[in-house]
Amino acid sequence: MERKKIDRSKIKIVADSFLVGLFAGIVVSSFRWLIQHGLLIWKRMYQLSVNWPNALFLLVVILLVAGIVGHLIKGHSHIMGSGIPEVELQLSGQLSLKAFPLLWRKYIAGVLMISSGGMLGREGPSIQLGSLVGQWYAEGRHLDEQRWRLMIAAGASAGLSAAFGAPLAGAMFILEEVAHSFSLLLWLSALSSALAADLVSEQVFGLKPVLDVVYTHTLPLQYFWLLIPLGILLGLLGRLYQVVTLNMPRLYSKIPWLPRRYHGGIMLLLIWPLGILWPAVIGGGNDVIKLLGTHRWTLLFLLGVVLVRFIYSAISFGSGVPGGIFLPILALGAAIGALIATLAVSFHLMPNMYIPNLIIVSMAGYFAGISKSPFTAIILITEMVGSIIHLLPLIIVALIAYLMVDWLGGSPIYNALASQIALKNQISTPAAKLDELTITISPASLIAGKEVRGVDWPAGVILTRVHRHNRELVANGDLTLAVGDQLTLLFDSNHRPKINQFKETYL
Repeated sequence: MERKKIDRSKIKIVADSFLVGLFAGIVVSSFRWLIQHGLLIWKRMYQLSVNWPNALFLLVVILLVAGIVGHLIKGHSHIMGSGIPEVELQLSGQLSLKAFPLLWRKYIAGVLMISSGGMLGREGPSIQLGSLVGQWYAEGRHLDEQRWRLMIAAGASAGLSAAFGAPLAGAMFILEEVAHSFSLLLWLSALSSALAADLVSEQVFGLKPVLDVVYTHTLPLQYFWLLIPLGILLGLLGRLYQVVTLNMPRLYSKIPWLPRRYHGGIMLLLIWPLGILWPAVIGGGNDVIKLLGTHRWTLLFLLGVVLVRFIYSAISFGSGVPGGIFLPILALGAAIGALIATLAVSFHLMPNMYIPNLIIVSMAGYFAGISKSPFTAIILITEMVGSIIHLLPLIIVALIAYLMVDWLGGSPIYNALASQIALKNQISTPAAKLDELTITISPASLIAGKEVRGVDWPAGVILTRVHRHNRELVANGDLTLAVGDQLTLLFDSNHRPKINQFKETYL
């Protein structure tokens, strides 16, 4: 009877997550569609602004958009930026948000700013929009604390899945980077919602891979040595990107006469001349990636793309407007890969037919280094290009770039941004309540093989249940913990940061 109860509980979680995925898929797919078509309108306005009447009209539009977005941000600062750090803080119990007021504000402000040609990604906001849909659903259903968190995670997974058409990467990113947990319930929830959202997005955008990079050959083993310096360079530039991005708000603070919420106007004014002179490189980066993969460019052109995308990505995200860095990171990685590949061809180190291969693996390496989420990077690029033939090169470059950033002292970019938000807003401690968490002991865990009494549990934590091979064991002090055991912990919700630290240290 107990086994049936457990299965029924899992089925309910999957059903709830699937519904959240459908709702989030509708929201994010429409968000993505509006941004794509809005960018075409903005590009047209930039091109027409070469004469004074049209330039004056565009200036009015820019000031109006900056004013509207600034008004939406006022009193709701958590719609700023990508939104991924807010989801992390929510899941760790350090932040409490109201779903609906943020949902519609993030949606409108995100469409206005991301479609403007600013080098901002839709993926971070899509993750936050999905999480807010999940939260709204959980609150409407009056779900308990555990399922409330699962629905937020499910919505976030659905958001990335719908934004990229990549359900596996959507689920993996939430597990690896946002929730920092690989529990069975979280897996079921994230994957169910990601699948549902992908079904919705495919109805809108079709089955064609998001990054349709044209390649004709598999990279031979004799050129694999090029992946080593490529991975090292991506790691170095990834760490530089982290440092610049994290310090951009400090640079914007040098403009004391303009409130922070209106800094988007600066971004729009700086994008304007680029929209006239070089419209191909503006926007989130999807068109840039396709452009790099379908033509053979000169070294000077590619160096220009790298420099412009790097500088303007920092300016755009640093302005604090709703928009992410997910796709801009991939676009910059692709540009770096194209530059290095073209350089290798110039020195006769490889034939030019393999340039697209290096573009593809560079996207994974650059993202893996900056986000420190190598599994997500590998799965994401594999899904987005629609082929697994690049898997081994992807793994090599992602691993090297990750290790390089780690060696240079870089933290996961979204963790660092979350820390900035927590510090800036002086996040207060909410009223205490009991919370529950299920964790699984991995082969690398430091508590595997130890007795329960021998584990240095965080203060205020109670081990209530131990599941081993579908059996529930008595969690007494003499019990020896084993790999694969599922531990259920009961604790004060204010102690969740300590629980997260315990997981990172011992599990």
